[in-house]
Amino acid sequence: MRNRDLAADYVRRASVRVKALDVLFDAASWADVVRESQEVVELALKGLLRTCGVEAPRIHDVSDILRAERDRLPETLRKDVDRLAEMSRQLRRDRELAFYGTEDLTPSDFYSHDDAVTAREAARLTVRLVLPHVPL
Repeated sequence: MRNRDLAADYVRRASVRVKALDVLFDAASWADVVRESQEVVELALKGLLRTCGVEAPRIHDVSDILRAERDRLPETLRKDVDRLAEMSRQLRRDRELAFYGTEDLTPSDFYSHDDAVTAREAARLTVRLVLPHVPL
C-alpha cells in the first residue's frame, strides 16, 4: 500500500456523500438513497481498513475483511465491527437492485421510505464511527 492519502480521500468523500443523501431523501428518491448509502459505507470502511494497513480488494462488501482484521482496527472501534459488517453486507445486497432493478422490479416502486431511513442511518453511523480514526 503506497498511497496513504487514499484512505483520507475515501472517508472525506464518504462524508460529503452523506450530505447528498439528504437531497435524495428530501426528493423521496428512496432507491437512490439506498444505492448511495451503500457507496458511502463502502468508501468509509475501505478508508478505515486502508488506514489500519489492510488493503481491501475491489469488492463492494468488506464485511468478511472487517471481521477477519478486527484486531488491526482501533481498539475503541472493535466493539462495533459486527454492526459495521452487517450494514455493509445488507447494503451490498441492494446495490445493483436499487440502481438497475430487474425485469419484474422497478427500484422506485420497490424501495420505501423505511428502506431509505434504514440505509441513510447506516451510512451516517458508519461515517460517524470511522471519521475519528482516519486522519484527514
